[in-house]
This record gives sequence, C-alpha cells and structure tokens, in this order.
Amino acid sequence: MATDVTTPSGPLAGLRIVELGGIGPGPFCGMLLADQGADVIRIDRRSDAGTQSGHPVLHRNRRSVALDLKDPQDVEAVLRIIETADAVIEGFRPGVTERLGLGPETCLARNPKLVYGRMTGWGQDGPLAQEPGHDLNYIALTGALAAMGIEGEVPPVPLNLVGDMGGGGMLLALGLTTAMLRAQIDGRGQVVDAAMTDGTAVQLALIHGLVVRDRWVDKRASNMFDGGAPFYRNYRCADGGFMAVGCVEPQFYAATLRVLGLTEDPLFAQQHNRDAWPAMADRLAEIFATHSRQEWDAAFDLQGACVSPVLNFEEAAAHPHNVSRATFGTFGDGFVQPNPAPRYSETPAATPRPAPLIGEHTDQVLAEIGFVATAAH
Repeated sequence: MATDVTTPSGPLAGLRIVELGGIGPGPFCGMLLADQGADVIRIDRRSDAGTQSGHPVLHRNRRSVALDLKDPQDVEAVLRIIETADAVIEGFRPGVTERLGLGPETCLARNPKLVYGRMTGWGQDGPLAQEPGHDLNYIALTGALAAMGIEGEVPPVPLNLVGDMGGGGMLLALGLTTAMLRAQIDGRGQVVDAAMTDGTAVQLALIHGLVVRDRWVDKRASNMFDGGAPFYRNYRCADGGFMAVGCVEPQFYAATLRVLGLTEDPLFAQQHNRDAWPAMADRLAEIFATHSRQEWDAAFDLQGACVSPVLNFEEAAAHPHNVSRATFGTFGDGFVQPNPAPRYSETPAATPRPAPLIGEHTDQVLAEIGFVATAAH
C-alpha cells in the first residue's frame, strides 16, 4: 500500500509531470520541478517493483508507478496518466518512445495541452543524434572542455555540471515551465527538444561575447575566468588546503592586497597588466603557502575581498553561511542533501520527501485515473 503523500506546496503545486524513468539529467529535471510542488509521477520498470529507488536524492518528492512499457496494457495505463498531465519528461534516444507507443504525436493526440520534454545529449536530429555519449563528450564538442585546465596539459575531467545538469536538466526544466506557461495561455502543447550540446553552448554566451570584443584569448589559462588571471584562481595553503581568490573588480582587488600586505607593492599596481600576471601569480602562491587555510579564512573573513576557503562536501554543509540559509538539510532519509532552490516568498516548497520504493504508488495513481487492469494481466 502506498504511503500517504503530503499535499504539495510550492509555485508548481497543481501541475502534474509524468517522468518516463531514466538516469542523470532527466531525473534532475524532475527533481527540480517536484521540489517546487509539481506532482511528478515517475514510471519505473515493473520488474524492479518493491526495490529501492535508483537515486536517493534525484528521485525525491516523487510518486513511483511500476509498469512494463513493452506490455500494451501498461502502455495504455501510461497514456491514461499522461491524459491527466501537464508535461512529460523522457530521456531516451530519438525514436525510442515512438517505438514504445509513447511518442509525442501519440501523447499530444491524447492530450493537446501536453508539453512533451525530450532530454538527450545530441538532440533529436543531426549526424550524432543516434550516437551514445556522456557529459564529457557533449562539453568537448561545444568548446567548453577545451577552455578548461592548464595550457599544454590534458584537459581535466570536470564534474558533470556543465553538460548533464546545467546544459541538460536545468535547460529542460526551463523549457518545460515556459512551454507549460504558454499552454496555459493558448491551450496548445508542444515538444521541447533539450540537447545537452545546445545547453552547454548557451552557457558559453559570456565567453563568446568576450571573444567578439577581443577580450578572450583562445588559449587555456590565459584569461580572466580560466585561471590565467592571478586574481581569479586557487592557491595552495601551508596545510595543503586551498583558497579561492576571485577579486575581479578593483575594490575587491584592493581589499585582497590590503589583507595580504601588498597595497604598496609595485608588482600589483596594474591589475590587468597581462605581462605581469605570471610573476603576480607566483608571488601570491608564495604568500598563501605561508599559512594554513584556516588562518587565511580568518584573515579574509568579512573583508570584502572575494576570497573563500575551498571546502569539501562535509565542510560545505557545516559552513555557518550555508547553515544559516539551510542550504543543505537532513530529511527523512537521514543523510545530508541540498534543499530545494530557488526560494519563493509566497509559495515556499515543502520539506523534501524521501525517494519512494519503486512502484510504491502504482495502485494509488491507477485508482486516481480510474484504470483497471484486465484479469489476465
């Protein structure tokens, strides 16, 4: 029997999203929408019913229905749920949902106001549309990866934030909410094609603008935000910890020099003298290496310098600022996870609910739509 599901609160309360079970950026999109109050119903595999959800954080705030998408009767059940929905999330390769009988044409015929969100790496068309890939491949092909790291060295493998989560999950969340808003106005649904390559490219808008203005050199670690500038990079401390220095604006640069005792040092007189950047960086590295991260953190605390300690996950959850804002929380599952964001003054989100067991809400949801399986099923 399904556990009681608290009536959701948040700006998306009253909206229903059907998430065809997938991994990574699709569930992240579903989490973002569920965190803000949408009733997100995840369609999981019937063979996994009764087991733990695939991800304890990305699958929070959901209801889980376990069905077999190769069974025509279960496909009909999904279509009946979709008839009651505002949007669908699917993250399969192009053409898969069509073969399952759950493609956008079929779903929109059943629900003309439906917004059908498609989450892929390469998009629904183009030469690579059917090719497999991961975050690293998508950010490589859009120029983002080539701009990261130290010139002459192998590009680093960054966390899958730029392609999967930012360029994928958040892009789809934006696409779904804007298209649902449009459907509320004119009653017409549509398909949202969210490709991680497109989303990564969009996130590079600032850099492309700097290139046009000759303010960005196409060479790693040579620019303002890629580690080239001595006032925007990380420095090792005496204890092996690191400090993140981001004093770009002149007033913050001046505050940093004041704390470091470099206000009168001629080497730092011209902040944007690129010829002096290597020597400036070497000098700053020497200085930061003289004290521990804790000592530097105390020295820069509330000094208006844009200098911060580099924290690990455990330290970040315990930092006074994050604690004050409840950026992280410990909920029903008993472990630390990020709280919903952003925040709203009039329609705050409720405390996150733990990820459900797979199929936990199958009977509940099917009863809501009045679907009764045949005896032979």
